[in-house]
Amino acid sequence: MENTAQRATPSVQVIERMFTLVDVLASRDEAMSLKDISERAGLHPSTAHRILNDLTLGRFVERPEPGSYRLGMRLLELGNLVKGRLNVRDAALPSMRELHRLIQQPVNLSVRQGDEIIYVERAFSERSGMQVVRAIGGRAALHLTSVGKLFLAVDDAPRVRAYATRTGLQGHTRNSITQLPVLERELARVRQSGVARDNEELELGVRCIAAGIHDDQGRLVAGLSISAPADRMQESWLSQLEATARQISQALGHSTPD
Repeated sequence: MENTAQRATPSVQVIERMFTLVDVLASRDEAMSLKDISERAGLHPSTAHRILNDLTLGRFVERPEPGSYRLGMRLLELGNLVKGRLNVRDAALPSMRELHRLIQQPVNLSVRQGDEIIYVERAFSERSGMQVVRAIGGRAALHLTSVGKLFLAVDDAPRVRAYATRTGLQGHTRNSITQLPVLERELARVRQSGVARDNEELELGVRCIAAGIHDDQGRLVAGLSISAPADRMQESWLSQLEATARQISQALGHSTPD
């Protein structure tokens, strides 16, 4: 949870103290004694006890045994309601538009479905100087796209081999990866760097770079990519792409290391 020192102070003191107690309980996996809680929160035990009892009535806090407390199931219920409202597309679109404003090239959001990726959103303009071929709802084989490689990179070796067998690693251009050993080396680079590239492998004249979007469980749920004419792709965009993907992941509840 967010540190209380990093947020504005509530206007009602008891609410500020409630926030502090919740943060203290969230800092430990196991139940805590009233003594430990009050010391960590900087509150008198009687004050902490009174607020914790009220939180227990609302099921925000549980008392597994007399004198000990932990976060309650009501928080999980409310968290699941919030999580259910989170939609990758809705979370991503404002950040995608901002990234497009900065680089003036198409920014794509894609998800995996079986052996393909599906383009679910795109931020672009006619001034980008590139013909947009893959419309929203369009599909492409995983090994031919930057986002698809992100998804293959989280698969283990047997799954990658099975994918290659099912699809035959058919190519679209002279740059397409059509041999399993080459694909395995490419995926090793993706795992090491955390980003993936499409070097005119799906469409001649178009290059892409992609970064992953993760949910609150750390699972790869989508990929964010920049598409550009091959001679205009700039490496300086990579840091902006990664920052945008992290921002979207955080909006989905993913915690990233400081």
